Amino acid sequence: MLGTAAMWAYLVIALVVLPALVPVAIMAIESTPRRRVLLAALTVLGASVGLVGLVAMLRGPVSVQLHAHYLAYDVGLRDGALFVALYVVATCGALLVSSHRHIVLFGLINLPVVVVLALLNSNGFASLWCAWAAVTSVIIAAYLRLVPERRHPAILPAPTGGIEA
Repeated sequence: MLGTAAMWAYLVIALVVLPALVPVAIMAIESTPRRRVLLAALTVLGASVGLVGLVAMLRGPVSVQLHAHYLAYDVGLRDGALFVALYVVATCGALLVSSHRHIVLFGLINLPVVVVLALLNSNGFASLWCAWAAVTSVIIAAYLRLVPERRHPAILPAPTGGIEA
């Protein structure tokens, strides 16, 4: 029962929440109006992808199988390749639309890796991308710790308190 709950929690975060959350996060630090519009469109795409994933999961069956180097999730999607392609457009596209060069660089590094993972194994895509995300998270954490705070182009200054109009 615990394994089933963990599988569902993982899939809800990975397939439902993240496709919209990534463009929203990038939009939150974006100051260029034109790019914000593009990010809003990617957020709508990501939310739509997430809704399709949620509906597929609720219709079921949902399962996971252990393979040699990954977990293969099956959520009953009718066209898994299209789902993965739109997922990648929403998430990686948001990185590439940013006006912050470090975020774009991260997107340029991330996109080919994600495409290769999707082409290698669509059933194991969620699991493999999660492993890749863990690697990139370590790189981002190291960057944030090693580069002086004033040099972080994608970090907004802390609020000064009070209420702004």
